[in-house]
Amino acid sequence: MPSSMPLDDRSQMIRDNMQLVELLVERMVSQVPSFMTRDDMTSAAMVGLIDAANKFDVSKGVKFRTFAEYRIRGSIYDEMRKLDWFSRSLREKQSRLAKTMLNLERKLGRSPEEIEMAQAMDMTLQQYHDLLNKVSHLGCVSLHETLDHTEGGRSFLDNLEDVNSSTPIDLIESEELTHTVAQILEELSEKERLVIAFYYYEELTQKEIAEILEVSEGRISQLHSQALLKLRVKVLNAELWDES
Repeated sequence: MPSSMPLDDRSQMIRDNMQLVELLVERMVSQVPSFMTRDDMTSAAMVGLIDAANKFDVSKGVKFRTFAEYRIRGSIYDEMRKLDWFSRSLREKQSRLAKTMLNLERKLGRSPEEIEMAQAMDMTLQQYHDLLNKVSHLGCVSLHETLDHTEGGRSFLDNLEDVNSSTPIDLIESEELTHTVAQILEELSEKERLVIAFYYYEELTQKEIAEILEVSEGRISQLHSQALLKLRVKVLNAELWDES
């Protein structure tokens, strides 16, 4: 066990952070499939909190709340995968989206526009938007998800990790990671940046963001999906260049 804290201390940490479970469940409830109930989410979140308390290592210098949130979110995402809500057909569509965007980005030297994606996939813009809606729950993937959906494949977490020193948890609040994220955000469209900022920094719901930007919730879902798809592609692109 990484931490040498007594059992009573770990139990107290769990009790002190029960509100975090409720907060994250409420925060994520609109992101999960309809058949995943709040009870499913709460049970998974509790598993994550307990896991965090058991594995927390005070010597790492990371706040427990930061570590616990990471574990709780991961546990909920893992539970979604166990429920097998993401069909093989939808995975194939997501893979096609990612490959098309990757090819276009390398050809154009920039992130492609929506109309360029639609044309490359032989779709109308509306059909492309419909596809983004279908894969909108990809926005909930955790850092543990493999980039190619194959067992043993590299994950977002692997790509963020500095194998020479710090772990991703150690880097969460670091200037280096903040700079990297800022660079990626600069490459998004204005509306995509706003959606990401409102959603992840202001912690607004998709409904609230839709009201601010005066568009439909469906459009916010599309923008959110596309922004995260661009992030996924940039991680893949960086990895391919590193290997070349």
